Amino acid sequence: MTAPGVRPYAVAGAPLRCDARRHGLTGDGSTNDQPALAALVDRLGDAYDADGRARVIYCPPGVYAIRDAATVWRSGVSLMGAGPGATRFMLSNEGNRAQPVPLAFHTAEQHGASPDRHLAYCVFADFEIDGSGVASSDYNPLAKGLGLQYVTGGMFRNLFIHHTAATGLGCDFLQDTVIENVRVLECGRMDNGLEMGGAGIGVGIGGWGPIERLTIANCTAVGNATNGIFVEMQYAGRPQPRGIRIIGCHSEANRFGISDWGADGLVVTGCTVVGNLEAGFQVSAKGTTGVPGRGGLLTDCLIDGNLRDGVNIGNTPGPYTVRGNRITGNGRYGYHHQDLGEGNRAIAEEIVIESNDIWGNSLDGIRSDRPLRDAVIINNRIRNNGRQCAPAATGGGESVRYTENTLVDQRADWPQDGHRGKVLRVGRRFAVVASNDASTLVLAPNRPGIDSAWSADIPPPGTPYELPASPPNRAGVTLNATCDSVTVRGNLIRDSGSGTQTAGIWVTERGSCLNCRVVENDLDGNHAAIRADTPALGGHWEGNHGDQ
Repeated sequence: MTAPGVRPYAVAGAPLRCDARRHGLTGDGSTNDQPALAALVDRLGDAYDADGRARVIYCPPGVYAIRDAATVWRSGVSLMGAGPGATRFMLSNEGNRAQPVPLAFHTAEQHGASPDRHLAYCVFADFEIDGSGVASSDYNPLAKGLGLQYVTGGMFRNLFIHHTAATGLGCDFLQDTVIENVRVLECGRMDNGLEMGGAGIGVGIGGWGPIERLTIANCTAVGNATNGIFVEMQYAGRPQPRGIRIIGCHSEANRFGISDWGADGLVVTGCTVVGNLEAGFQVSAKGTTGVPGRGGLLTDCLIDGNLRDGVNIGNTPGPYTVRGNRITGNGRYGYHHQDLGEGNRAIAEEIVIESNDIWGNSLDGIRSDRPLRDAVIINNRIRNNGRQCAPAATGGGESVRYTENTLVDQRADWPQDGHRGKVLRVGRRFAVVASNDASTLVLAPNRPGIDSAWSADIPPPGTPYELPASPPNRAGVTLNATCDSVTVRGNLIRDSGSGTQTAGIWVTERGSCLNCRVVENDLDGNHAAIRADTPALGGHWEGNHGDQ
């Protein structure tokens, strides 16, 4: 039986599946195929409006040049290719540098998109978008690969989007939508890392109400200017939406790996987040509305080798749960609850840090610089952190040489990764140390998407350098803010021979513990088991092995 409003037969002259080559597109890499694509989308969109039957545009293998204009998309129209590398859309705007030229767009500001004027029955699958030909005098956040707003029942699958001037896949307000097996590489070319957008996959949220059903699965984001993958609340006065999941994704060498900038109950699970230039996973109010994420779950992820923090949580009022992750080899803290100095600065409540494996980070394994209430730190293995233990160092002369991402000093004898996370200074140049052995510093890229680590030209051989001293205190767990009714229980907080973790638990002069329960932790092997620069008030401190 035919559904109401759907005609059993397609409107004459508007087939359900269109071969783009038979409808004006050439795919020869030189002819501008944008006018033909726009005309075909309009024709099929009109047909869908008439008979309620969705259409598919199939683009056979070829290079499709899209120049100087973007195509306004229509409901009921899907775009499919023969696979990335086979079907390629080349975006450019050499004829009109003021035009951003995404492949497809449909926005509230430009086209009146809304919950009542949304896109439906749209699939984008099996093609490549090359945005390297789009440029402008100023950064334009609309210079995306795909820029759609208010989509329901959408599917973005098996896409390769790269070298766009702004975000690669930058679509907002996605309901009942799946983003699957999308690879985004070095998007945000023109973003200095501080502009809006510039991500690999960036999704604005909050347009559909308290529930937005969106899954981002099995995607890969490498070398993007800001976030590899992030969600961002767009309306400050509306409910933060639930229903968003990020599953099984890989995020590497971006500024931030995966970020929650405003969801409620975001689920991030089974992801690999490595080598990002700031945090691997971040929760903050950095988004356009200043609304932080809350109530999220970060579980079963590998978070390793990020240049600063593995997990960085700031601004959120809580709750938030970080459970079952491996958080290792990061250049500053494993888990950092940070006061970012912006947005919501209320006490964070009901933070749960449970059953994580936290080891080999450069400074503290877990550090809180922001007030906590009713937080729980339980059953974690926190071992051999504080690897940034090397003293200050200088050098120069014939033993020293430089490349775009290394410094080699043949006279040095540094401890393994003892300088990781430090800022190396060579005159007015600087770079950040990603790792080191006895005589070589490996330096992190100065920003995503480039090879050079230096803030200026590569220093000439023999130029003198300097590395700062390491912080004297690098604990397994550091409480550097007011902690009210916090439980620290059943953790293994050890230094098993590295000699780098200076204390198991450290309460600083800025920190305080009111009615806290610090019980049944294994603190063996640290220089100090518990160091309390501020005496505890009330609570229970007992049964901690290794505490004399």
